[in-house]
Order: sequence, then structure tokens, then C-alpha cells
Amino acid sequence: MAASLSRLHHISLHVTNVDKIAYELVSKFKFNLFSARLTEKSKQLAFRKGAAVFVVNERPLNGVTLSSKSNIQTGIKNDKDPKCLYDVNPHYSVDTASNVCFEVENVERSFKSLRNIGCDFLVPPTEVCDEKGIVTYSVVKSIVGNVNHTLIDTSKYKGSFLPGFQEVENVTENGTPVSESTEESCPVTHFDHITYACPRRCTPQVMSWYERHFGFHRFFIDSNEDVDEGYVLNTEGIGLRLTAMEYWKCSQTGIKLPFTDDKQPDCKFVIAESLPDQGVTVLLPSHSSLLPGLEPGTLCTHRQYSTSSNQVDTFLEQHGGPGIQHIGLYTQDIVSTAQTMGRAGVHFFSPPPAYYTEVGKQQEIEDAGYDPQMLSQHSILLDTDLRQVQTDPSCQTTDTQKKRYLLQVFTKPIFSEDTFFLELIERRGASGFGEGNIKALWRSVQAYMDTERAKTEAQGENTTPRT
Repeated sequence: MAASLSRLHHISLHVTNVDKIAYELVSKFKFNLFSARLTEKSKQLAFRKGAAVFVVNERPLNGVTLSSKSNIQTGIKNDKDPKCLYDVNPHYSVDTASNVCFEVENVERSFKSLRNIGCDFLVPPTEVCDEKGIVTYSVVKSIVGNVNHTLIDTSKYKGSFLPGFQEVENVTENGTPVSESTEESCPVTHFDHITYACPRRCTPQVMSWYERHFGFHRFFIDSNEDVDEGYVLNTEGIGLRLTAMEYWKCSQTGIKLPFTDDKQPDCKFVIAESLPDQGVTVLLPSHSSLLPGLEPGTLCTHRQYSTSSNQVDTFLEQHGGPGIQHIGLYTQDIVSTAQTMGRAGVHFFSPPPAYYTEVGKQQEIEDAGYDPQMLSQHSILLDTDLRQVQTDPSCQTTDTQKKRYLLQVFTKPIFSEDTFFLELIERRGASGFGEGNIKALWRSVQAYMDTERAKTEAQGENTTPRT
């Protein structure tokens, strides 16, 4: 029996230097540091933007103590508890996003149900309490690489976040109070979707695992998408297979976002893999958590690229196996958000210049009420959702002539490796992923990867001893 999930609670990142990521989340991406847990051997900081919550975990590396200086001052004293609460230490060699935490109504019941159908639990049901109440959690290992899922019950807790964390007030950025005015200029409200990068031919196994254990169902990216093949992008050197899944909207146990409007989209999960004829087979490290049936091999070194690998292959090489490639942040105003983040130092992938001059694209952008030059300036893509309204009863409107639009832009990787990045997405009635945008979005990522590969090869030639 599938676990009964209530909503997505937070997503955890594990990094070697939490201060660097904390500074960027606050100063560049305009998240608010609202809660923290500091011990002698670990550091956990919680950041919030709307209902989107990141917990950034830092741990000692090879016996080195945690960084003592921080650009963002919390004013919280350390405690003695060495545990990484509500998660597990992934013992991973690179920075990684590795835990998607869900709220459940009953952790013990979920634990028994999932264990009975073969789930591997890394942490059994555990209670943590303070003067504000009790929280129960467990951690289950997913089928995808180093990704885990914390199942948590906060119904008996009245604090601002979780026991063991202390509320952070008067957060400062280089000594200057963080402005709350960014709520209007950068209106990110929740996590829209999570994308996994996986080895080839793994999608059916991943889909089956999430359907069986968490009740997810298929979501078709394109109206003409093949049931077995998924959405295939195979053109101009880009060979990708994308398959999406979501919680069944009619299910009483579906993931519920904290909105009063039931028409808000669920957080979807997307599986990305390269096509069999793209690049080379990626060899994975012997220590990786692999999908069943995959043989481990040798991990490519940092910044080492296969000659013809695409961005999914690059992720697998540099990350050391399958995992979370990017997370979509839903914003109510993508132009303002991208402009605010861009001014703060966030770098975005640029689509091919011809995108904005394609036949019909300029008119499409203007019909949606946007200036093509403005979207081009911030690398934002726009797509008209051509699906018939009647295919999704929850999206019915009295204005049958009203068109639905989707706007998207990718950030460049936020870790030192070319792995994890973020996406800004605004949905003006659209429920899909912008079939017309997908090619340009992924091509922009591919162009960046090709440039980085060329730089690496040039550096290698420059360091080769002459004979």
C-alpha cells in the first residue's frame, strides 16, 4: 500500500561550505534564512521563499572543522548534538541536492506500509521534541541514486520550523539587514517541479517505484507523447527522453500545496535521460547508489567530459550517479524575479538568439502581453499551451478564448560542479512544461556544457608537456 503523503515539506542540500550557499540563497536568490541548527560537528540552515523551503546541511570534511566565519550572521550559539536531524549524511564527494521531505499523517503507519513492500529505511521512526511539541520522522531510500525521502509528521508541533532548530531574527547580509521588499519584486511561492537525471533505460523502474510507494501517476508533457517512449527530443545534437509524473489530482492522499485555490498545480517530478545513440555510456563509481541492474564502473574526474556527452551524461559523470538535476521555482512574475535575481548576480542560460526572431514567436510573445526584447534581455522563454481546456476539468474557465502561457528560464549551476541548478517558471493557466520551450531550454544548457567542455580540452592541451 502506498504511503499517504500530505504535502512537500522541504528539500535538503548537502554542501561542503554552507556559508557560501547561504550567502547566495539570501543575497542572489532572495530566500530568507529563518531557522538554524548549529552543533560542533554539523550545521543546518533553513531558508524560505513563500512555501519553498531549502535546508542546507554542512558537515566536516576529512576531520576539518566547520567554517567559523559566515557572511550571514545568525547570532545562534552551538549545541552539543552531532546528529544531522531529519536527514542522513550522504557521504558524497560533491555538493548535492539529495532529500525531498514529505509530510505524512502517520509516520509509523507509513513506515510499516512501505517496509512491507520492500522499502529500505535509513532512519526508523524517530521522535524529536522541545518545549513547543513533538515531531516524528523517518528516512526512506529512493530508487534514484543518492536521493532519500524524509517522511515527517509535524501535526503535534507549534514551533516555526522543527525541534532542534532555533528561529533566526534580524538576518544580515554583509552587515546590512535583508530587505523584505524583495517579496514583491521576487514573488517565488513554491516548488513547481523536481527533475531527476538518470541513466538510460531507467525511467520505467523509477516510474514504477514512485507509483507503487507514493501513488504517483503519469503526467504527459506533450499531447502526442508516446506512452512508452515519453517525450523524446532528438534533434541537432540533443538526444533526451523526458517523462513526468505527478500526484493523482483526484486522490484524497495527494500532495497538497498550502494554497486555498485548488487549481494550483501539484509539484511534479520529471525524469531525464539521454537517448541510447547519444554520447557514450556513462561509467558510475563503485560507491554510487544505483538503480537495480546497473553495473558500477569508474567515475570521471572533476570537469572531465565525454567527447559527445549531453547534459544528462555530464551530470551523471560529475555528480557520480543519478540524482536531482534541477528544481523549478514557481514565481508569480518571472520578469520581475529574473530582473531582481540578475541584478543580484544570478546567471541564466541563454537560449539561441534566433529563438526570439523565429516565425510567429515575436507575435506570440506580444499577444501574451510581453515585450520580446525584455524577455530576450533576461533569457526568458514563452510558450502557448495549446491543450484543450476540457482535457483538464480543474482548469475550466468561462472565457473559452483565453489562451494559457508558460514562461521559463534556467539558472547556471549553483555548485562548483556542472550539476545542480534552478529554474524559474511562471504559469499563466498552463499546466504542462512548455512543449515549445523544451527544445530551446535544453539547447541552452547543452551550449553551456559544450563551452565548458571546450575550455577543459583547451586547458588540457595547454598543460600537456611538449616533446
